[in-house]
Amino acid sequence: MMIDRLCQIFQVADPVRSAAARAYERVRDLRYDAQATVKSNVLHAFLEEGVNESDLAGSSGYGYDDAARERFEALLARIFGTERALARLSIVSGTHAIVTSLAACIPPGRRLIAVSGRPYDTLRNAICDAPYSLLSQGVLYDEIPLRADGTFDVPALGAALVGEDVAAVFVQRSRGYAPRPSLSVDDIAQIVGIVRERAPNALVLVDNCYGELVEAREPTHVGADLVMGSLIKNLGGSLAPAGGYVAGRAAVVEAVAARLYAPGLGGALGPTLGFGRSFVQGLFLAPLIVEQTLRGLDFAAALFDELGYPVDPKPGACRTDIVQAIRLGNRDALLRFARGLQRAMPVNARFAPEPGPVPGYVDPVVMSSGSFVSGATIELSCDAPLRPPFEVYLQGGIVYEHALVGALFAASAVCEGGASGTEKTDA
Repeated sequence: MMIDRLCQIFQVADPVRSAAARAYERVRDLRYDAQATVKSNVLHAFLEEGVNESDLAGSSGYGYDDAARERFEALLARIFGTERALARLSIVSGTHAIVTSLAACIPPGRRLIAVSGRPYDTLRNAICDAPYSLLSQGVLYDEIPLRADGTFDVPALGAALVGEDVAAVFVQRSRGYAPRPSLSVDDIAQIVGIVRERAPNALVLVDNCYGELVEAREPTHVGADLVMGSLIKNLGGSLAPAGGYVAGRAAVVEAVAARLYAPGLGGALGPTLGFGRSFVQGLFLAPLIVEQTLRGLDFAAALFDELGYPVDPKPGACRTDIVQAIRLGNRDALLRFARGLQRAMPVNARFAPEPGPVPGYVDPVVMSSGSFVSGATIELSCDAPLRPPFEVYLQGGIVYEHALVGALFAASAVCEGGASGTEKTDA
């Protein structure tokens, strides 16, 4: 059995070895039917688009008429079922894509409603607190807390949509650093329905980071006006070197392009600098990479569940993103997890992660990563803010066997420290 072989090669001892054997049996026969649909959809998009080898060369300078960029964006529009997509190296992160979109779509004096509770730290900082934040430039802002069970508050959203000043409703699909479940496309469809009924002129803008290609449908298939995200997560297939994207209604995408570049220029420029081939090939491989990631996360969930730690999602549960939350309960266990995972990295395996300040985050954060593309969270990594309830967020993993080894190393490090899933947690 694969897990026995890996435990032997890497000298994994009990109790982790025994727990790993049980975990592997729990997940070995799981089916990933959504990924079968996604693979077919992506292949169909490629065959319908008719990409030529000559399209992949790309451009420099201003990037006018960059064929690689145009093909890549056309492929994204097909996959998302949208009128248009904008995908550029000059969008440097998911947060950049989101804030640019919010600024383009919400004029001063109009209101933004975050329906999925408090956004993740860096985004909320950009909306509310940082110099030149959206609030400082006249945007009005409300947050609707999620319910205790992590679902969105339907009556509260309906009540918030009464005003004439609502320009957009923002949905964060993934959990971020919050102890709440990620939202499904069905959840987003319900939000869209309420917005269309109560405020038909308001836009629904979805932070799609970590969620792309995980479910058979995307938020734009159920009526979202715009999705936004990073290309060094799911869609890049581990090959995209940088970049971000937006996709949705043509008029909304054009507004974002005008904000990103300049009014009148829109999306007409933006070189791919020779990376067009990596973008297109990464997108072709992305469904396979996402499936490998989901398999690895299910094993990690089963392993830490066997060791007594609360995990979300549970192994085998429906997944809506590529993030696995594991509640370790205290600071020491978080650090041990990150350092154990780091020892499994293909790059920088001999580094020892230390917590520290990260721009945009209130609390110190410990991160484990040894990716070939810096910061690429489709590659195996973890993040953990040092605050209660002391959850670590495991993400990515482009090769199933590597994800298994990473989980084994992290679990061994936690158990070597004497931690237990039933121990008293820090306050």
